[in-house]
Amino acid sequence: MATTPKVLCAIYTRKSTEEGLDQNFNSLDAQHDACANYIASQKSEGWVTLKDRYDDGGFSGGTLERPAIKRLLEDVRKGLVNTIVVYKIDRLSRSLADFAKLVELFDQHKVTFVSVTQSFNTTTSMGRLTLNILLSFAQFERELSGERVRDKIAASRKRGIWMGGMPALGYDVVERKLVPNPKEAAIVQEIFARFAATPSMATIVKDLRKRGVTSKSWTTAKGVVREGKLITKGLVYKIFSNPVYIGIAAYKGQHFPGEHDGIITQELWDTVQMHLKNGTPMNKARLAGRGSAPSLLRGIIFSEQGRAFTPGWTRKQHKTYRYYINTDSIKIGKESCDICRIPAGEIEQVVVEKMRGILRSPEVLAHAVREVNAQRPKVEETKAISALQSVDAVWDELFPAEQAKVLHTLVERITVRKDGISIKWHDKGLNKLLRDTLEPQKELEAA
Repeated sequence: MATTPKVLCAIYTRKSTEEGLDQNFNSLDAQHDACANYIASQKSEGWVTLKDRYDDGGFSGGTLERPAIKRLLEDVRKGLVNTIVVYKIDRLSRSLADFAKLVELFDQHKVTFVSVTQSFNTTTSMGRLTLNILLSFAQFERELSGERVRDKIAASRKRGIWMGGMPALGYDVVERKLVPNPKEAAIVQEIFARFAATPSMATIVKDLRKRGVTSKSWTTAKGVVREGKLITKGLVYKIFSNPVYIGIAAYKGQHFPGEHDGIITQELWDTVQMHLKNGTPMNKARLAGRGSAPSLLRGIIFSEQGRAFTPGWTRKQHKTYRYYINTDSIKIGKESCDICRIPAGEIEQVVVEKMRGILRSPEVLAHAVREVNAQRPKVEETKAISALQSVDAVWDELFPAEQAKVLHTLVERITVRKDGISIKWHDKGLNKLLRDTLEPQKELEAA
């Protein structure tokens, strides 16, 4: 008598939300029991339930980024599963695109799947048609639900209702409504009042940081604590641009009267907005300077504290002046750093002269050539040294982008100190420059 082969059945369950999962018998357990009973009814066909459970609680069916489904698919690839049993097809996926990938994988490994409440066989064309129809409705339902949620959020925003998330500095959330936090509100009011009287962002930020004032500390719904950080210019600008402080709820660029109370008067708000509008932190002259003057040291120049210097421009009497500016002075204020900005032309000249000095040193170049010869077919030393020296000879004729490429090939990092600068050279910079220089010459010779 022939023995019925075993059919290894994996039960997969899923629930989109975490609601009710802490109960002794939850939705995942109910799905699992229904699937287990179905498998038991097929015992005569050799069906057996695998001991491993594949449960995804609190995960959407619109994506395959779920821990249990990933584990299940890995077991399918290992040949540990013959049949996948689900309560409903949409438990496996609500996306047609994702389900097509699953079907392709199942076909490759000769794995079938069964829906306890929707009988069909995926090995037949009719079964596949039924499956696609069911999935189309599942995806339609998911998209429709998403539209309903978005419509509800939009309608609530238009009515000025708080829709969750981290509240702005100055407010707490009480019973799903924004309520002023007296201590934080006083700080926000001070920031607005001081800027309205004397629009000096750096002075305000420096004083607030000295006093230890931070951004909003917040505990998420999942209990994750997010500690506030010291005030920066960026945060103050964000405060100045948030209409929540005058009792307004904003949604997609539109403003609606909010359910909450404002903590700033309209007059004070308007004064601050006028100061911001009249300020020119990035005027047209600076923008024009970007295209006309290269920044050779962009990305490789830092302070002793490790803060990057970024290119900046000012314009006086129709003349543009370039600088490298310490990012701390931009974010916090000039008082936050020892050296806030450096004339770009001066420091670039110093670095370039040091680099060209290396390219003029036969001893240094010869050492680099010998290192290259140890790793690749031999190159003539005299010819190689001449190629490197030619970079120095034509330096002033190179385009700015070419100069920057050479400089970044040789220089790893520039550190600015009160008493000068230090340059860290790339260990294999000359070797790379030599290879880059020789390759075009070889192509010309071959031609």
